[in-house]
Parts: sequence; structure tokens; C-alpha cells
Amino acid sequence: MKLGSIDWIALVLTIVGGLNWGLVGLFNYNLVDGIFGVASVISKIVYILVGLSALWLIYTSTKISKP
Repeated sequence: MKLGSIDWIALVLTIVGGLNWGLVGLFNYNLVDGIFGVASVISKIVYILVGLSALWLIYTSTKISKP
């Protein structure tokens, strides 16, 4: 299966989210809040997009796993 634009965007956003959580766990540093400000509107939008991206990848992975 070839990845489309939405798939790539979802993949990148989910990776960013995973790296952010890794930084929070290891160093107690939130990269998204560091870039956009704590609890800013842009930070919240990024978090929402990361969550939607994860849902999209769950949906996509169920399509890939079917024979």
C-alpha cells in the first residue's frame, strides 16, 4: 500500500508526539510547550492534531492488516 499525503502527515505528527512524550518522560521537558508556550492555543491544536493522527494511523493499520 502506498502512503498518501494524509498518511505521511499523520505519521510525522505521531512521531513528533511520541518524541515529545519521550522527552517528557526522560527529562521532564515538553518540547511542544517549549516551542509554542504552555497551554497556548497553538499547543492545544498540535495536541489535537497528534491525537487525530494517531486515530488515523489506527484506522489505516486495520486496512493494511486485512488480507
